[in-house]
Amino acid sequence: MRVLPLLLALLAPLASAGELLVELADGSHRYSSAELLAHPASREVTIPADVSYKRPMRYRALPLAELLKGVTAQAHLQAVADDGFAAELPAASLLDAPGARAWLAVEDPAAPWPALGKAGKSAGPFYLVWTDPEAEQIGPEQWPYRMVRLRVLASVAERFPALRPDPALAADDPANLGFAQFQKHCLACHRLNKQGDAAFGPDLNVPYNPTEYLRADLLRRYIRDPQSLRHWPQARMPGFAEAALSEAQLDQLIAYLRHMAGRKVTAVE
Repeated sequence: MRVLPLLLALLAPLASAGELLVELADGSHRYSSAELLAHPASREVTIPADVSYKRPMRYRALPLAELLKGVTAQAHLQAVADDGFAAELPAASLLDAPGARAWLAVEDPAAPWPALGKAGKSAGPFYLVWTDPEAEQIGPEQWPYRMVRLRVLASVAERFPALRPDPALAADDPANLGFAQFQKHCLACHRLNKQGDAAFGPDLNVPYNPTEYLRADLLRRYIRDPQSLRHWPQARMPGFAEAALSEAQLDQLIAYLRHMAGRKVTAVE
């Protein structure tokens, strides 16, 4: 009677092994956990304040730039997780540059990472982590875990025209500046005007924009600390501290949302 539980315990670490698909201009590349763990640039990396685990963590990781040969700083990438989370990432922040550094942490099937939440799954097998994230205001949405795909794409504005503010606005208009904040902090989970690649959170404009049903002070509070406004143990939206989203940037984000409330697509097609 005890053979099956013992067998399952022995096989459990094997579930952490995986394959990462990287799609660049020169074609697609598939990397196994074993291949990346053995990569010559792989090393032990300590993350003092891990966004997902909420404590210091140590990983076997390699600079993400090692997998982005030929990608220029002007390119745009998207990291997709197994649950539909889709982080939009400017290539400049991922390549070797001064400041924050992006690392691909790879889970060793023989030494699995701790589980995240009650689901029993870890952040592996592939997790994008950062050293010195505060140097470039790396927000929590730029730490995608359980990654399955990394790909070069056209910019968000090109792919999703219904997300763009009114083209008549000046480049430095708060709504335009807020569009950049929306891409960085919101688009990984949410769609807007039925556009976006994420399949995780609700649309933020259709049928209603949060600026239409939340007072301005409560919306700010919700973005900073979601659980302080709507306590829900299963909620997964992170809070955005000033280190990642300054007060001025939060003003811009809210200005964008308020502006887009007047630019809705048809609710029913």
